[in-house]
Amino acid sequence: MSTDPEAPRPRVAAIRAWGANAWSRTRAASASAWSRTRTGAASTFTRVRAAPWRRIGLWAGGVFGVLVVSLVLLATFADWNALRGPIGRMASAATGREIIIRGDLDVDPWTLTPNIRVHGLYVGNPRVYQDRGAFAEIGAAEASVRLLPLFIGRFEFVRLNLHGADISLYRGEDGISNWAPSPNDRGRPFELPAIREFSLSDGHIRFEDDKRRLVLDADFTTAESDNRDNPGQFALSGDGHINNRPFSLELTGAPLLNVRRDRPYPFVADVRAGGTRIQADGSITRPFSFSRWRADVQASGPDLADLYTLIGLALPNTPPYDLEGVVERNGQTFGMPRIAGRVGDSDLRGNFTASRQRDDRLLLEGAFASNSLDFDDLLTVLGGAPSTASGETASDDQRQIAANLASQGRLLPNAQLDISRVRNMDARVTYRAARVRSESMPVRALSLDINLDNGLLTLDPLTLGLTQGRVSGAVSINAREETPRVDLDVRITDARLESIFRVGDRQPITGALLGRVQLSGRGGSVRDAAATANGRISLVTPSGDIREAFAELTGINVTRGLGLLLTGDQGTIGIRCGVASFDVANGIAQSRTIVVDTDTILIRGEGSINLRDETLDLEIQGEPKEARLISIGAPISIEGRLRSPQVGVNASDALGQGGLAALAALIAPIAVVLPFVDAGLAEDANCAGLLAGRREEPAREG
Repeated sequence: MSTDPEAPRPRVAAIRAWGANAWSRTRAASASAWSRTRTGAASTFTRVRAAPWRRIGLWAGGVFGVLVVSLVLLATFADWNALRGPIGRMASAATGREIIIRGDLDVDPWTLTPNIRVHGLYVGNPRVYQDRGAFAEIGAAEASVRLLPLFIGRFEFVRLNLHGADISLYRGEDGISNWAPSPNDRGRPFELPAIREFSLSDGHIRFEDDKRRLVLDADFTTAESDNRDNPGQFALSGDGHINNRPFSLELTGAPLLNVRRDRPYPFVADVRAGGTRIQADGSITRPFSFSRWRADVQASGPDLADLYTLIGLALPNTPPYDLEGVVERNGQTFGMPRIAGRVGDSDLRGNFTASRQRDDRLLLEGAFASNSLDFDDLLTVLGGAPSTASGETASDDQRQIAANLASQGRLLPNAQLDISRVRNMDARVTYRAARVRSESMPVRALSLDINLDNGLLTLDPLTLGLTQGRVSGAVSINAREETPRVDLDVRITDARLESIFRVGDRQPITGALLGRVQLSGRGGSVRDAAATANGRISLVTPSGDIREAFAELTGINVTRGLGLLLTGDQGTIGIRCGVASFDVANGIAQSRTIVVDTDTILIRGEGSINLRDETLDLEIQGEPKEARLISIGAPISIEGRLRSPQVGVNASDALGQGGLAALAALIAPIAVVLPFVDAGLAEDANCAGLLAGRREEPAREG
């Protein structure tokens, strides 16, 4: 090893030289790099900043891909039964009713029409009816649903198959139903979502309507095939009761597999409830929306009022009917644009619509008419019975009513008005009868306008065209109050005594007749209202003639009167004025004035008519205006029941049976008919004098 101190100097120099060269190369490279960096600064900066976001995007895409793959694997291989609980809870929250999947759940999701299979599906009632148990329990259901419409909240089924479905439909007294989405949707018809292929097998449905007192239990089946020559049909058959009367329903329709939303679905129905039968042949305009349909209908039964439980309309009591027409329903409105047939022994035609209002009340609007009306058919409207004579039309119940009235000796019926029905709907209806047939009344035409507004029923105007003259006025029944109030105000104008009080071919009395009845009472029946009536009733005859024989029989000389009657004497004496006026209080009509002033005789009367027990107690006495050598006077009594009054002569046996009957024909009408006098009659010369007491004093016997 050399020890020369200068020896290492060459190596240091070499190192320094290498360092200088390296530094030069580094500076040059740096300068070149700086130059390149400055010229491409923008692009270099962008690449440096973009690198982290690219990594984030790649990470997010990877996570999403993993999720998609995971969901695909989950949907494909997962056990759907594990999701029954969450799915049921979500469905319950969305519908407001408990939904439980008790059996297996399976889904085929990879299609635009996912297929779902459910076993043991439980659907509860809405909260308002939670205590009523299940709305539906379905043994097995298979459905295929269009996926895209779900995103806008609409269900469209490609296929829906239900097996072993047990459905319970219910509507309470307040009109709230368990099938409506909301308790506020009262009166809403039952509807299903759109279904292309629908099948039911081994199902049961129960329908309860407390408002109509209706219960129906029905089984439905389908017998369908792809055979075009024999495609099968849908059938529903059930029975139950309405107002505790048996009720049955048979309904058949086309195969449900062929149902299309835009094609009418035909059906045939046969409903029987007691003696009522309704047959319908029609179609549902939009299948699965039961609020739009049309059908040709035939209906028959003992009383139109019985239809309330079936259609919800408060119709009047009637004799047996047989009607046909077209029924249409469109949403909240249904009606019959054409109806024709017979009610009792009268023909009937017309039309009506019934629409549900905001307060869930039905509004009935219609116009009806008859070419020929049998007047006694109207008695059923008052709760009575039509004529039950041979050849007359009456139901078994109405014949029983007639028999009861006869056995009781009553005229006024006691059938109670169903207040709840009157309060549940409104109406505006007109009725016209071109011709009226009656054996007891000279009625030739009838016209009335009916208005029902929130429990207030009015017949105004009410007009009866008589053979001569008319009866007109108004009647109202206020059922808004706990005990209905009945108001009656009718007038008789331009009428004739001989047309109203007909006695064979020879009329005992003729003349003009005017009058008025003004009464008010309370009660749920005609009998109750009459028993509490207050008001005034009068009858006025401003002029006329009376057979002399009948005038004598009123108590002047019964022996002479009987002789004139038996010999057929047709002599008459003039009636100057006749008035019969009663004040009515608490069902008792007490005579205020009963006077008939003739040319030679003054006939006076007094007494009362008891509307509570339908009896009368009147006494008629005639007095001569001229002195007579012989006068066998005997007051005439009219007493007994209104249905069959008895006419008698006090303290005399001179009047024979034939004369008694003839006398009853004269006296009974004057005493019983109840109209109220028009104030304008006070200006009549004869009646003005009579009412003011300006008349000749009766002569005394010499």
